[in-house]
Amino acid sequence: MRIGVDTGGTFTDCVVLDGAEIRILKVFSTPSDAARGILEGVEQLRRSVAQAGHVGRRKAAAKPEPLELIHGTTVGTNSLLERRGARVALVTTAGFQDLIEIGRQNRPRLYDLNVQREPPLVPRALRWGVAERTSADGRILRRPAARELHRIRKLMQKSGADSIALCLLFSFANPANERIVARELRQLGLPVSVSHEILPEFREFERLSTVVLNAYLAPRMGAYLASLERGVRKQARTARGQVYVMQSSGGISTAARAAREPVRTILSGPAGGVVAAAWLAKSLGIRRAISFDMGGTSTDVCLLDGAPRTTHETTLAGLPVAVPVLDVHSVGAGGGSLARVDAGGALRVGPESAGAEPGPACYGRGGSAVTVTDANLILGRLDSDYFLGGTIRLDAAAAKRSFAMLTRSSAGGAHREKTATLFELASGIVAVANATMERALRVISVERGYDPRGFALISFGGAGGLHAADLARALGLEGVVVPRHPGAFSALGILLSDVTRDVSRSVLLPVPDSAAAWRGFLHDLDGRFRTLEREALAELRRERLAQPSLRSERRVDVRYRGQAYEISVPFSPSFAARFHSEHEKAYGYAHSGRPMEIVNLRVRLVVPTPKPPVRRRSAMARNVREAIVKEKPVWFDGRLRPTPLYDRERLRPGARFAGPAIIVEYSSTTVVPPDFECRVDEYLNLRLCQNEC
Repeated sequence: MRIGVDTGGTFTDCVVLDGAEIRILKVFSTPSDAARGILEGVEQLRRSVAQAGHVGRRKAAAKPEPLELIHGTTVGTNSLLERRGARVALVTTAGFQDLIEIGRQNRPRLYDLNVQREPPLVPRALRWGVAERTSADGRILRRPAARELHRIRKLMQKSGADSIALCLLFSFANPANERIVARELRQLGLPVSVSHEILPEFREFERLSTVVLNAYLAPRMGAYLASLERGVRKQARTARGQVYVMQSSGGISTAARAAREPVRTILSGPAGGVVAAAWLAKSLGIRRAISFDMGGTSTDVCLLDGAPRTTHETTLAGLPVAVPVLDVHSVGAGGGSLARVDAGGALRVGPESAGAEPGPACYGRGGSAVTVTDANLILGRLDSDYFLGGTIRLDAAAAKRSFAMLTRSSAGGAHREKTATLFELASGIVAVANATMERALRVISVERGYDPRGFALISFGGAGGLHAADLARALGLEGVVVPRHPGAFSALGILLSDVTRDVSRSVLLPVPDSAAAWRGFLHDLDGRFRTLEREALAELRRERLAQPSLRSERRVDVRYRGQAYEISVPFSPSFAARFHSEHEKAYGYAHSGRPMEIVNLRVRLVVPTPKPPVRRRSAMARNVREAIVKEKPVWFDGRLRPTPLYDRERLRPGARFAGPAIIVEYSSTTVVPPDFECRVDEYLNLRLCQNEC
């Protein structure tokens, strides 16, 4: 049994494939012990599937099914954002100990003279320099002395460090000196993050920052994954219980590798949603789409132009991270985002969140602050009787009490609460949250040279369907696609993700401009790629993940000579023309005659995993009113309108109806505004359009 699990700020989503059917379960996350909530959810889902008789039709005494858990985790992200990582010791080339603090001259706010920078992850007392030197072309100029390494090891042993980061100058060109130092430091029995093993690329500060981040996260991630593996094996009652972890790049790896290189998991959860959106878009024949994942604490968006974009230049908590990640843009707007009135009387929403504990006021778990979820309940867009399949009844009275407190505080206690004021405030909270999410959508489309009007919005997450139509209207998008089980769509993407292994190497090779040298140049690149592929394949074989279906994807990072940054394009004999085209798209111009150079070579090995068949259903003539479970007033456009609630499970392919309407299901709720129409397609997706769908 393979189960995909996505741990969010409010809910933990579990998904299992039973043939062509997708079965899901949502449970509250347990922030104090994330593994506990996961294991409880997995056990509940396994029991429900077994009781239904779809998997494991065996007697209790029979040999249990092997269990594979594929997990998208926020442990690394939260550890960094909350600064609850390890006590890290840093070893670098002598004279470069302060590079982690100096950084680059870039400032996040150019004209802020009072900007306060976060302290570095490694304090000055825990930084050591080694007298060694490797030249830029890889020649060893000075080897580290054994006596000095022994001294540093003794000092480090007394320092109380939990983890070690090792990053020497130019070790990406020749790692010999770094291997010598690593061998000495590993005698301490602590996790050692080594730069040429994690990121053998140039740009010293970004490489150093990435390695330090890895060391900062390694102990906590290692302990967490070890605990999770023990729990999975106990549930499976066999050593065949395995844990795999979603990487930020959109592929999965073993738990052991994720424990060694946790920096590759910092955007683990959002990556699963992008993978699922790309799979759905391909299945539906949609080439251009934007994935929109709105959960309890944040909203994650990604542009899909045939395939998800990947970047090697991202930041987290203000720190650069240079490992490959899907180009996801996140904002602090989710169902649990807190609403408040600032000192100037302006309404603010997020980025702070109520999380899973205590959660929104309407959850009845002790929360008293107003959230976006409370606002949607007040407006009637959420229904108390049909939230999470009726397993949780929302407390409308608690939501109104929290709104009364916010209303009194915003008016200095002199304003008397009125029903209209309540709706207006709730509508304002939704509008502010929408504005934040609209800006995020513009960042990944308009600001990168794409016209969003040619894109469809693939909406998912527990709260996505409540806001998707409003955002599609604001940006003029072609329409909205809401897949089945949208509240657990990221967990489905994690389950569908392929096993991947990414390797890279900085080369700094000039691109020849003569036809005579071109063939030899391509032959040299092919040999270098083959070397990288052998390295990656050896890693997969050690982890017993290599399969005959494995494929290799090659890319080159190219720039015009003299530029400071590069563009990554697929490698082929015509990569130069592709680079010129991408450069013009990104910056508005291209220099076809200007000399170019290849900066990095990148290889991704992909081992495909099983995908569920996409079942196409024929349209069924049926009265859609049979799917209506109730009718109630819902606030739209400044007034209450009578609005039907449709049960999504009763809607059949070909069903079509105009808004206003609310569509309820176990994992999410979808709002169809008065100016939109909804159609159920042959794959049971909801299609929302302003014009005829």
